Amino acid sequence: MTLVAILSGAGISTDSGIPDYRGPSGLWRKDPEAEKLVRYDFYMADPEIRRRSWQMRRTSSAWNAEPNAAHRAVVELERSGTPVRVITQNVDGLHQRAGLPDRKVLELHGTAREVVCTRCHARSSMAEALERVEAGEPDPACTVCGGILKSATVMFGERLDPKVLADAMTIAKACEVFVAVGTTLQVQPAASLAGIAAEHGARLIVVNAEPTPYDELAVEVVREPIGTALPKLLAGLAGPAGG
Repeated sequence: MTLVAILSGAGISTDSGIPDYRGPSGLWRKDPEAEKLVRYDFYMADPEIRRRSWQMRRTSSAWNAEPNAAHRAVVELERSGTPVRVITQNVDGLHQRAGLPDRKVLELHGTAREVVCTRCHARSSMAEALERVEAGEPDPACTVCGGILKSATVMFGERLDPKVLADAMTIAKACEVFVAVGTTLQVQPAASLAGIAAEHGARLIVVNAEPTPYDELAVEVVREPIGTALPKLLAGLAGPAGG
C-alpha cells in the first residue's frame, strides 16, 4: 500500500474564508504591524499587544469556517483505504472537522482551538477564554496560576514541538508520495520535509499558486486552484497506484 503524506499550508484553507499570511494578498503584506500580534517576544512583553491579539482571535474568520472541497478530498482518499498522513502548518482544525481522524493529523504549529498557560502549561479551550474576553477581561490570565495565556499555537519566535517534528520527519522518510499543497515551502523546518521526502525516494508533488523553492525536485507542479486541483489529484492516487 502506498503511503501518501500531505503537507498542507494556508492555501488549502483560503476557500474556507481563512486568509493566508504570506501570499500576494496575505495579511502580512496588507498590515505588517499585524505580525507583532503573533510574535512571542512582543506578545509576552506588551500587555497592549496581548489585548489586540485577543480581539483578533475573537473576530477570527476561523470560527465560522467550514472544510472545503480540498479538505474533503483528503478524507475521501483516506476512506478509500489508502494510508494517509497529514502534516499541517495550519492551526484551524479543518482537516479533523472534515472527518480525518486526529491520529492521522500532525499539527506542526499547534491548534488555535485551545489556549495554554506560558507559566504552568495548563491547557483549556479557546472558546472558554474568548467567553472571558467577551465578559470584559481584555487579557485573561491562567485560572490555575495567574500566568499569561496564549493560543496553543507555535508563535513566531517559538520552537516547534520536537516530538511532532520528529514524527513528521519519520513520515516524510517513509512515504512513497509527498504532496505539498497550499504552502510556499519557505518556513523552516516544515519546508524541509519536502526535500527529505524527495531524498528518500518519494514522488514529490507541489500544488501551489506561486513558485516554491522545491519545485525543481517535484515530479509534478500544479498551479491550478487547490479546490479543483487537489480532489482531481488525490482521486488519481486512490486508484491502482494508491491501492
